[in-house]
Formats: sequence, structure tokens, C-alpha cells
Amino acid sequence: MLPDSLCAESERRCRQLLTETTARFRARPAAAAVLVPLCLVRGVPALLYTLRSSRLAGRHKGDVSFPGGKCDPADQDVVHTALRETHEELGLAVPIEHVWGVMRPVYDQAKATVVPVLASVGRLDPQSLRPNPEEVEEVFVLPLAHLLQTQNQGYTHFCRHGHFSYTLPVFLHGPHRVWGLTAVITEFTLQLLAPDTYRPHLASPWLPSG
Repeated sequence: MLPDSLCAESERRCRQLLTETTARFRARPAAAAVLVPLCLVRGVPALLYTLRSSRLAGRHKGDVSFPGGKCDPADQDVVHTALRETHEELGLAVPIEHVWGVMRPVYDQAKATVVPVLASVGRLDPQSLRPNPEEVEEVFVLPLAHLLQTQNQGYTHFCRHGHFSYTLPVFLHGPHRVWGLTAVITEFTLQLLAPDTYRPHLASPWLPSG
């Protein structure tokens, strides 16, 4: 069964599990940080995603992502980067006390460090958000129950020079396909929130048991 991911006990457990990675990576330099917004939409626990604007430069335009972006020298740490970028992209102000912790970094193809920050944004009406059209084309949510259904989970195998290289998760049958680093971060999040329900095929040895 899907646990109440927004209850006080779940928050306490997740904060405790993330204590070590938060202490280790919060103040460490990184290229970028993203917020993983855990929200309650019409009473249903969900994750909030964005579709990056096609106006953006670079190969990530039009991709599904979590709100976030490049670290600024003026940012105190990666948590402040994630919160600042979320406010700039969506007009969503998330109090720092709603941050549950920092998850282990992921790395893009250029080996740049991207740090996920998990936070609860509480009850949310996605229609009330004010996305910046220069950065965000669309905002959507995927219920945790949807993400945890095996028929909505898959894996993409990548090859280089004709040989198998690596495998990444993919989440299907929502408004948009969730893949790449966003899917990896989604997988980390599901392992944290629903360890007894989500059984990934990919090993994520960073996640502490508890």
C-alpha cells in the first residue's frame, strides 16, 4: 500500500535518512540544484514536474525536469539554489523549513554535478502557479500511486559505439515521459518515500536503510 507520504512520521523518517547526505553535500560546490516538490493535489500525494521551454538554448529544451537550475555564486548553498530557481521558474515560494533534505547528486553527460533537494510544498493547485514562459512551457503532477504502478515503469538501455553502456529508468503513461536524470531522481525519491512498495531493478546503493 502507498504510505501517507506527507504525514509527520514519513517526514521524520525521510529527514533522518537524509541527514548524512544533507551534511555531506549541502555546502559542497555543484553545477546545479533541483527541487523535488512533494505536494498534495486534491488530496493525492504527487510530485511536481515542469516541461522546459522550447525557447531555451541547449539540448535540454523541451525536456521534463524538476524546477531548478545553475548554482549562482550568491547562493548560500544548493538548497538556496533550488528554492531560488523554483521561485523564479514557477512563482512558488517554498519556506526553507519545508525542505526535508538533500539527496545524493547525479551527474549529467558532461559530468556536471546536479543536486536534488526534497521538500514538501503541501496542498497545491498547479493552476495557481505562475510559470515563467521563458523557462517553463508546462507544469504537471504525477501521483505517487501512478509512479509506483509497475505498468508505468520502464528502463531505457543506452549504447555507445555499438556496445551496451548503461541503463536508466523511465516513467510512462503520464502527460509526458519522464526519463534521463529526472527519472533517476524520481527513482531515488520513490525509494525514499515508499521503500516497501517501490522495487527498482537498478541498484542505488547510496540510499540508507531504515
